[in-house]
Amino acid sequence: MKTQVAIIGGGPSGLLLSQLLHRKGIDTVVLERKTRDYVLGRIRAGILEVGFVNLMREAGVAERMDRECFIHDGTVISYGDEQFGINFKEHTGTSVVVYGQTEVTRDLYDAREKMGGQIVFNVDQVEIHGADSDKPYVTYQVDGTAQRIDCDYVAGCDGFHGVSRQTIPLDVRREYEKLYPFGWLGVLSETPPVHHELIYASSERGFALCSMRNDHLSRYYIQCSLSDAPGDWSDQMFWDELRRRIPAEAAEALVTGPSIEKSIAPLRSFVTEPMRWGRLFLCGDAAHIVPPTGAKGLNTAASDIHYLYHGLVQVFETGDTEGIDRYSEKALARIWKAERFSWWMTNLLHRFPDQSPFDLKMQRAEIEFLRSNRAAQSAMAQNYVGLPY
Repeated sequence: MKTQVAIIGGGPSGLLLSQLLHRKGIDTVVLERKTRDYVLGRIRAGILEVGFVNLMREAGVAERMDRECFIHDGTVISYGDEQFGINFKEHTGTSVVVYGQTEVTRDLYDAREKMGGQIVFNVDQVEIHGADSDKPYVTYQVDGTAQRIDCDYVAGCDGFHGVSRQTIPLDVRREYEKLYPFGWLGVLSETPPVHHELIYASSERGFALCSMRNDHLSRYYIQCSLSDAPGDWSDQMFWDELRRRIPAEAAEALVTGPSIEKSIAPLRSFVTEPMRWGRLFLCGDAAHIVPPTGAKGLNTAASDIHYLYHGLVQVFETGDTEGIDRYSEKALARIWKAERFSWWMTNLLHRFPDQSPFDLKMQRAEIEFLRSNRAAQSAMAQNYVGLPY
């Protein structure tokens, strides 16, 4: 098999890149380790920056998103029983969109099917060969049968545990990582949201987040120990603990119900450099991970796709390699700013086991400065809605 761009990973970033390139007449093949149903069964965040929304529109897959999404003009920050709002629209002139990653992925799958896009599911034993040459190729197996794709370029959109990053030699790549000493216990419930905006809550008992997917589907999180398992928390225990961490008026308004999904996610910050080796380009979680505080995971993947898409279109249409030559430089410049914002929000709102009384006073002073200072609120709003590409 031959194609112009082999894309490893059939999640939203790989599918979005494939869709964008297809509309420019550039041929792709997407390799996905799991089935479509498995990918669509993964519960992920759903806050989309303006840049991601615009990419979906450019890809021609925004109709349902524009019809069904929630527009969020701001957010609420609470500490103890104190709370204040930050209006993104007022500070930046734009908003964020709440539209679940599962729905983004579903729309992209439907679009690729409609346009006859090539997606190979249930692939195994994927290997990237000759990435540092002018004739890369990818080998893999499906049902035990060996397959090969010859291509011009390879896009590694296969996540933190995928093969793409591991293909770059250790003497070429450098990795930066911070592991946080806690996780997030998340619950999805068929209940109305407790507030029309997200609530980021800092309390003496730890962090909490009140979010939503739609009018009848809510997503809540609480900071928990890394030693916890989802089964350690009954639904009642979760709701009781959430109430203790959010403002009293929100606790009183909270509608509870059975959880339809419950999981614990560890928090880490991670970046690998460079994001390009020869004709292999890393995108999304294959190259970087952020804590979920601030909702940058999917959005940082989208910025990678923006830079790679434009670079590949440039080289295929004009032969000019400037875009792909500077891909890693451009992507990393924005990634590190998103890493900083996620790290800052995580440190602002969580309880750390080694915090001294002085550290706790500084944390509260930082929140109160954010509450009272317009410039600080503007900086947060600019980062939250998404820095320009």
